Amino acid sequence: MTYAPDRLLEEVAYVAYHFHWPRAEILDLTHDERARWVREISRINTRINEGG
Repeated sequence: MTYAPDRLLEEVAYVAYHFHWPRAEILDLTHDERARWVREISRINTRINEGG
């Protein structure tokens, strides 16, 4: 299965922006691992934005 380059770039940028991890380290993650971190960051942001 191929992975859309734009989606990959979005995931890498999102994780790098929020966790300040280097690009190479993020790219070494599997798609499932990267997607899981994206979801977790989203949850953290939601909690912060809701004041909790």
